[in-house]
Amino acid sequence: MRDKVTFTITEVPKFKEQLLAWARQFDRLIWLDSNDHKRKYSSFDALLAVEAKTEITMAKPNAFDRLKEFRKQTSDWIFGYFSYDLKNEIEQLDSNNPDGLGFPDLHFFQPLKIIRIVDNSVDFLYLNEVEQEARTDFVAILGLLPPEAKTASESHPVRIRMQIFKDSYFERVRQLLSHIHRGDVYEANFCQEFFMENTEIDAEKTFKELNAISRPPFAVYLRRDDQYLMSASPERYLRKEGLKLISQPIKGTARRSGDEEEDFRLKKALEQDPKERAENIMIVDLVRNDLSKSAVKGSVQVEELCKVYTFDQVHQMISTVVCQLEERTDPVELVKETFPMGSMTGAPKISAMKIIEELEASKRGLYSGAVGYFTPEGDFDFNVVIRSILYNESRKYVSYSVGSAITAKASPEKEYEECLIKAKAMKEVLEKG
Repeated sequence: MRDKVTFTITEVPKFKEQLLAWARQFDRLIWLDSNDHKRKYSSFDALLAVEAKTEITMAKPNAFDRLKEFRKQTSDWIFGYFSYDLKNEIEQLDSNNPDGLGFPDLHFFQPLKIIRIVDNSVDFLYLNEVEQEARTDFVAILGLLPPEAKTASESHPVRIRMQIFKDSYFERVRQLLSHIHRGDVYEANFCQEFFMENTEIDAEKTFKELNAISRPPFAVYLRRDDQYLMSASPERYLRKEGLKLISQPIKGTARRSGDEEEDFRLKKALEQDPKERAENIMIVDLVRNDLSKSAVKGSVQVEELCKVYTFDQVHQMISTVVCQLEERTDPVELVKETFPMGSMTGAPKISAMKIIEELEASKRGLYSGAVGYFTPEGDFDFNVVIRSILYNESRKYVSYSVGSAITAKASPEKEYEECLIKAKAMKEVLEKG
């Protein structure tokens, strides 16, 4: 049982900073921040889970079955991630590309302490703890000094390397287009990795700077011992509310402009772009098919189709697909039936995954996986791990990857430009050091 103690806070941004500073002491940590995106299907402003009572870490087969057992044994909140390469278990595929990060395929933990911010209230959900510990922690958090104001610093050169150079990228996209023209696949999300070796970074500081630049609705800061994720994700993968399942795939990206009129034109151009709409609709069809595996017959619906949302760095085209579920559907099975997400694979999904595995130059790992939580009632919410920096502190390896959807009308040059737009925030943060 979890004890719940609620306090009122007046300065939410300051409290978030203090809470992250307090959380540094833990080697199991997941921080989810909605950055004030008050949209449908939101349930908190920020959510912190720290300190594992029990946990499960998998880098071998039967991960989903083991997770089902773990969730039922705890009957509690569990927080963690699914890596993209769990596709190998689901569809009997392989991943033999180089992996500089070494994240396990799956990791979930049952936190001793959960702290949830909703508006000006903060809930301390502690596991079998007396009320006094929550009060003691609350006082300790409030007593932390606010972070010092940062002075502007000049950018300095860092050695960010590419797994795929520009000419090779063009050639690989042309090979992918050949697959499309032969009918092997209609759309595939092709990704490339940028990386830094022999590099040390301050993960918390890097996350805060990335989050400040992007302010996305599904930001994540994750620590598992010496492995870190700093994610500015704008995309929800899958959410379960009671008997309702929600997926919100993103396909379609346009840059922002500091000029208000030009920015408006860029947004309108994205809304009307036939190629971007076609990409989005293809993935919507794939998501509808994935959701139908567990949906009550005839309940799959598209609530929003190709709606453009504006973020600090980019405009994004987002669709919302929902369905109703049967009463006894296992929550972990719902993830397995829809994973990996269509926006990061392609259509048909299995063919796309096989082809992009051959053409990509690095193992995706946690990139294009999902981070989130399951509740004791079996609800859940997971993001898509994109616009993210990953860091293995022991290996001194820093990585970020970006991709774009390749369809029959794709131009290798334009796809490369789109990747650079998506990479801009991560590159900028790392260059600041």
